[in-house]
Amino acid sequence: MVAGLLETPEAIAAFRRDLLAWYRVHRRQLAWRQSRDPYRIWISEIMLQQTRVDQMDGYFARFIAAFPTVEDLAAASEDQVLKAWEGLGYYARARNLHKAAKQVAGQGGHLPDTYAGLLDLPGIGPYTAAAVSSIAFDRDHPVLDGNVTRVLCRLLRIEEDPRKAAVKAALIAAGEKLLAPGQAGDFNQAMMELGSRMCTPARPRCGECPVADACRAFAELDDPTALPRKAPRKARPHYQVAAGLIWKGDQLLIAQRPSEGLLGGLWEFPGGKQEEGETLEECLTREIREELAIEIEVGECLATVDHGFTHFSITLHAFRASYLSGEPQTIGCAAWRWIDPSELDRYAFSRADRRVIEELGFLATGDKA
Repeated sequence: MVAGLLETPEAIAAFRRDLLAWYRVHRRQLAWRQSRDPYRIWISEIMLQQTRVDQMDGYFARFIAAFPTVEDLAAASEDQVLKAWEGLGYYARARNLHKAAKQVAGQGGHLPDTYAGLLDLPGIGPYTAAAVSSIAFDRDHPVLDGNVTRVLCRLLRIEEDPRKAAVKAALIAAGEKLLAPGQAGDFNQAMMELGSRMCTPARPRCGECPVADACRAFAELDDPTALPRKAPRKARPHYQVAAGLIWKGDQLLIAQRPSEGLLGGLWEFPGGKQEEGETLEECLTREIREELAIEIEVGECLATVDHGFTHFSITLHAFRASYLSGEPQTIGCAAWRWIDPSELDRYAFSRADRRVIEELGFLATGDKA
């Protein structure tokens, strides 16, 4: 049995030494690691909350090119921010970034350099405050994201569900004890990198892990992937959704979702969820009447795409439709516009709607479906 990692100062010191030595040799060269600019570190940490590192380079570069400084981000419109964020999902994070940038710009343009100060900004919780304060400002705060949680549960053989408040508190306390004082930025990034590249959920590379000698799961369990323990995942509901590509001559109708809630502030082809007992065509006619107060004639289905959200999934059916009567109103939407199809790329759409646009070739041809 491996001696408890937290039991002696010598064990803790050895763990820090081995982990940091591995990180300094093997860390990935990422765009946001090339700068100590707190603004860029903050942007990268918000993006990384729900995006894999190997997918993020392009998004990060695009966002920083659009808004090189916090003042640039604060001065932008919400539409511009959402467009730069397009494809990353979790758009509430982009809206909170925008709000926080305005707050920071109004207070001199400098991101707070303490954990407590960062927590006062919209959209920043304990994880992001710890990450930014340690990486950008060398504050001694441990991070606890999904990767670090997995690493700690296996290192310490914690067999309870880490989502429980008491277990989470114990993990934070363990992180505080392990943290290398004065090297918190590198230590936190090393822990996250270890979880991302070595201590992976399904196929951990235990034989290559720099701290395997300190790991109780590796030493004591037949299968280290049994940790962390998790409650059985509930089945996600699935919905059928009808959306309309509504034409008025050569103009196409798009609608903006309300700023709060799912996909807030994004543009879409208007429509909604199918109710029991109605066809998709009937669903679309009803939704357009309820959302925009206009009448349409529904034609053929042009595209069907499947898309998953955190708590549910959808099949989106995009129908060609013709405008019949009524003046569009903002009943169930924030705004609406008749546009030329060639203008679609100017607007921020959800991933599902963007897939419809790409499938139908609007951006390449500008032709009416």
